[in-house]
Amino acid sequence: MQMFQGNNLSSQMEKQIPAGLVEFMQEAGLVAAGLGQKIYLVGGMVRDLLLERSNLDLDLVVAGDAIDLARQLAGITGARMTTHPHFHTANLRWQKQSIDLTSARSETYSRPGALPTVRPGALDIDLFRRDFTINTLAIELIPNRWGEIIDLYGGRDDLEKGLLRVLHEGSFIDDATRIWRGLRYEQRLNFKLEPKTLRLLKRDVPMLETISNDRIRHELELVLAEAFPEKVIIRADKLKVLAELHPDLKGDTWLARKFNQARRQTSPGPPPVGLYFALLAYRLTPDQNEKLISWLRLSKSHSLTLRDTIRLKAGLELLAEPGLAPGRIYSALRDYAAPALTANHLATDSSTVKRHIRLYQNKLRHVRPALTGDDLQKMGISPGPRMKEILHQLLQAKLDGQVTDKHGEVEMVEEKTR
Repeated sequence: MQMFQGNNLSSQMEKQIPAGLVEFMQEAGLVAAGLGQKIYLVGGMVRDLLLERSNLDLDLVVAGDAIDLARQLAGITGARMTTHPHFHTANLRWQKQSIDLTSARSETYSRPGALPTVRPGALDIDLFRRDFTINTLAIELIPNRWGEIIDLYGGRDDLEKGLLRVLHEGSFIDDATRIWRGLRYEQRLNFKLEPKTLRLLKRDVPMLETISNDRIRHELELVLAEAFPEKVIIRADKLKVLAELHPDLKGDTWLARKFNQARRQTSPGPPPVGLYFALLAYRLTPDQNEKLISWLRLSKSHSLTLRDTIRLKAGLELLAEPGLAPGRIYSALRDYAAPALTANHLATDSSTVKRHIRLYQNKLRHVRPALTGDDLQKMGISPGPRMKEILHQLLQAKLDGQVTDKHGEVEMVEEKTR
């Protein structure tokens, strides 16, 4: 694994981070020093700077009042500021960039899975509350120490060894979402869970039950936003983590193959999360699917996609007939969400069904009669069910090649209204 070897990351920061963001951090360091405070770049960006990976997630920790510092930076840079006084945090929206500033803090958990109680704390305490050692690294931003690395918990050594290590035995108990996070980091970075951390993870899988549905859904959405989400899901299945999400979900070679096909089909962009959701749920029964939708509290659009996916799967035999008329294909598919159509196209083994879905997606769904409702009114047809039926018949005739131009449509309407 290639990894930056120096003890000062200033040159690496200038190499990997856009100049504007570097200047922003330099300004933040100047303002903090003027206030007698210290400020640090922490978390994923530091980790990825050392790994020479791209990451523009700017997370700043202030040894002092983060909200006051953010207010001054907003005045200097023109950034829009949002504050969260209860958590001693502020967010700046600057040139389309989201920048978090947090006062160094300690966290305690009233019960497993609860959101933490936050109190001001020193930097070492702030870093110790984090999920894995590789995310405890920090970089000094004040001018006389600009770019210097702070490594209090062996994060750099674990980076070099490719290991994910929690900081204490109760880490997954305090916040079981770290289980899903650990699997994401493991697969994204091609790391391994350190043996003791792996034992703790296996022990604490039942603690996922302490996490709210909304937080679990968020973690799953983050998984599906990964470059290769199937790797995380397969690993989660092996470690019994996926079963906590839904006992009938599977992470296997079939899912990996379908996810890979989805990426090829949507390239150069990634597949929409709804398509990944549909493929993940594809092998569920309608009842199992409803339980998943309910338990994850899915959005209306994702719920519709999952329901349409399972409903269409149940009716695919209707599309397996060779030589099916285009009008019948259109009628069979027009009411389904686009990701549900794509999921069934990828999942079915029938070449005929694949061809019919592809015909609908690429051509039939775009077909429209040349005549409009206004045209029909001019021909003496009043708005209402009769007009709707004639427009439907025109569409079917055009789909099936019975009329090919506006003149043919006019003749068809005249014949029907004689």
